[in-house]
Amino acid sequence: MPQQPTRGTRLFTVTADTLVAVGFGPRPPRRPPGPYRRLFTRPGTRAFTLANLLARLPMGMFSVSAVVMIAATRGSYALAGAVTATGLAATALAAPWIARLVDRYGQARVAVPATALAALGSLALLLCVRYDAPAWTLFAAYAATATTPNTGGMSRARWAHLLKGDPDALHTANSFEQAADELCFMLGPVLAAFLCGTFFPEAGTLVGVVLLVTGVLAFAAQRSTEPPPHGRTGAAGDTAVKSPLRAPGMAPLLAVCLAMGAVFGATEVVTLAFADARGHHAAAGVVLALQAAGSCGAGLLYGRLRFTGPAEDRYPWCLAAMTALLILPLLAASLTGSLLALSAALLIAGMATAPTMITNMTLVQHRTPDGRLNEGMTLAVTALLGGIACGSAAGGWAVEHLGPPAGYGVPVTAAAVALLVSLAAAPSGVRGRI
Repeated sequence: MPQQPTRGTRLFTVTADTLVAVGFGPRPPRRPPGPYRRLFTRPGTRAFTLANLLARLPMGMFSVSAVVMIAATRGSYALAGAVTATGLAATALAAPWIARLVDRYGQARVAVPATALAALGSLALLLCVRYDAPAWTLFAAYAATATTPNTGGMSRARWAHLLKGDPDALHTANSFEQAADELCFMLGPVLAAFLCGTFFPEAGTLVGVVLLVTGVLAFAAQRSTEPPPHGRTGAAGDTAVKSPLRAPGMAPLLAVCLAMGAVFGATEVVTLAFADARGHHAAAGVVLALQAAGSCGAGLLYGRLRFTGPAEDRYPWCLAAMTALLILPLLAASLTGSLLALSAALLIAGMATAPTMITNMTLVQHRTPDGRLNEGMTLAVTALLGGIACGSAAGGWAVEHLGPPAGYGVPVTAAAVALLVSLAAAPSGVRGRI
């Protein structure tokens, strides 16, 4: 009678010319999947994420493409800057309205026609530049692009819908989305500059339109993960109560977004001026990309962490870290004057950006009334854009009157203002631990 194999032994079987060993020992346990891998095991999440990334990449391309296109053909950076500033102002007005329609009628139903109108505006700008139309047509065409939907906000809204009741997974999703934002705004300007410089001045805008339309159409086609539309938010008497602007705790969050936008805008302008003053204007994009890379990496790492306390408790700490680390570029520029030292300082300083933004967006989601999530997050993005405009102006003034090294004091000041606002709005127990 043949002997049965026992646990841990090997059974050797012989075929015509092969000796095969079959193991019966215990197999090593498989490593459990990480939080990001678990996130994308849910049906439909990979499809809508890839489509959204395709639609989001042009967000970092359009302004750079417009500046290069207008400056190359009209010979005026002042005109190019004025046109893009007009588009920014129009976006600040139109974006919350578009987001409100998205919440009310659904993402696919609103995002597709809004994107089509924005694409027509970009193409109109391209044609006006190409055929030397009057300057006022550039402003009108670029203002039409303000209907571009907040693709990052729509993606976050899908995650909030799919992960309702799972705060740990939602934290991971928000971290991934912030890292994706950093990646798109890091690669977008580089891609736009490459296309405009390698092919023709309008190439960046043209490719951006194709990517945006393709991405939004693919994103809208993923209906299984789309949050249900919420219709109208009630009778006229309670609409004001349900407005995200009136939600408790929302105003301080938007004020912090405004201050953080000033950090980003001032840092960009001062870095460009610092590199240009040393004859390395082309290297400025690489230096800013390093800051975004530090933020992207920190955001992905932050998403793997698990926190036991509420987001309100760690929010001031994130802003305090951001304020402290922003002192490093100021010191590097003032004490060394080295672009290499500044690059290292910005890389480290960027590591506090994503965790702060992730926590901010988490609090915005918590405090936005039901049925108005896209609008609430778009208000935060609008505040950031407004802050970027203010920070760019303040950074330019500081560079003009105090010099580029001293200009890095502007982002430090803006971050400190954000910290003070968060502390003033924080519960007394949180303020006592800072």
